[in-house]
Amino acid sequence: MATFVDRVVLHLQAGDGGHGCVSIHREKFKPFGGPDGGNGGHGGSVTLVVDPQVHTLLDFHFRPHIKADSGKGGQGSNRDGANGGDLVLKVPDGTVVHTETGEVLADLVGAGTTIEIARGGRGGRGNASLANTKRKAPGFAELGEPGERRDVILELKSVADVGLVGFPSAGKSSLIAVLSAAKPKIADYPFTTLVPNLGVVRVDDHTFTIADVPGLIPGAAKGKGLGLEFLRHIERCAVLVHVVDTATMEPGRDPLADIDAIEAELAEYGGLADRPRLVVLNKMDVPDGRDLADIVRPDIEARGLAVFEVSTATREGLRELTYALAARVEEARVLAPPPEATRIVIRPPAVDDAGFTVAEEDGVYVVRGPRPERWVRQTNFDNDEAVGFLADRLERLGVEEALAKAGAEPGDLVRIGEREFDWHPTAGEYVSGPRGTDIRLEEKSGRATAAERLAARKARRPRLLGLQPDDDLDDLVPDDDEDPD
Repeated sequence: MATFVDRVVLHLQAGDGGHGCVSIHREKFKPFGGPDGGNGGHGGSVTLVVDPQVHTLLDFHFRPHIKADSGKGGQGSNRDGANGGDLVLKVPDGTVVHTETGEVLADLVGAGTTIEIARGGRGGRGNASLANTKRKAPGFAELGEPGERRDVILELKSVADVGLVGFPSAGKSSLIAVLSAAKPKIADYPFTTLVPNLGVVRVDDHTFTIADVPGLIPGAAKGKGLGLEFLRHIERCAVLVHVVDTATMEPGRDPLADIDAIEAELAEYGGLADRPRLVVLNKMDVPDGRDLADIVRPDIEARGLAVFEVSTATREGLRELTYALAARVEEARVLAPPPEATRIVIRPPAVDDAGFTVAEEDGVYVVRGPRPERWVRQTNFDNDEAVGFLADRLERLGVEEALAKAGAEPGDLVRIGEREFDWHPTAGEYVSGPRGTDIRLEEKSGRATAAERLAARKARRPRLLGLQPDDDLDDLVPDDDEDPD
């Protein structure tokens, strides 16, 4: 059973942020010591890092669902919640990360290359952090922000200097076995090699890697056989080597036809036309193979290709081939552009960039922007004071002004993130009241307020004493010098 996996789908979930805490400090002789609710911890992120000791994506094949730790909630006495631990996933060198739609997110080449693929949610602020001159004792706290959830595809493209291409049973695995310390499976039947094999070759002071691509047959670039699964592994190769079987007994097969068929598949796959080629005529230990090599060698050289006659069984011609490959690889390395250091690019926002947009879609005014959407996610809509705080933040950001310019009227439906609500412009500034309430959001009802009930009681007192509303109560109280009789 092959244990090489070069393509997996990962279902990633970063950790959620912890909720902030609502708490009021209380102690003896100090029943109201001010807010002391701590902040929630940040959720853990999911990061990919290239590890030279990892050579396959097999671990992710059996464990595709990955979740980072969430942050802990804040507590009283100004105790912040613990942050969730980041999750670091080790991947092989040459891993390409892209979405299910084909968008490439990262091409991880080089040991230590790192990318944060799913960011953890922010922890919500406690009421101690939300206190200000207007809200001295907030009766609410921010909710933790959910962590990112995304599905990504990891594809491994082997990082090798030399790529061996050819028909099944042409001798590619045998060639790697004699040139390097690799021990691939070798047998005399088609599709012996079910996974790409990678070996390291050392020649004097030169070291290079060599890999074979299994399953190349006519139609491989369109999904026939195994070729489409493994053609990606030669994309990074600097030199391509045609390994041709000169002793095949299959009808209609000859070295020139094999080379033309493989070149057609490489052209169909695309992006490999500029790679230098060599031709290896294998199985010179077979008499018929040597005779056929003498016949086709002039035609192959006429195409501008260097030809090497070898035998993996007797090791004939391997020394010349090895030095030729080392020279081609060294030449490709010299011609390759020098690696550029990572540049930090800072793109400040434009002067007129408000950080959000407002658009009308099917009668709904949709507000898009990282800050408004994050604020909505962190708001507890069961708490009127928290809703009023959100309204103040949106008003200061300019969302209400932008809605008015877009034609929104009070009562129109507005959507921010996943939340929809009827828009009503903020009515005045916040006025401190009972914790968890905002008088601006109170709807008028049939029940009288406390001030109205007090005024009604004062108005009823004269009537209970048999007076008219215009009568003065002082007339009923006798003076000290008057006879009460």
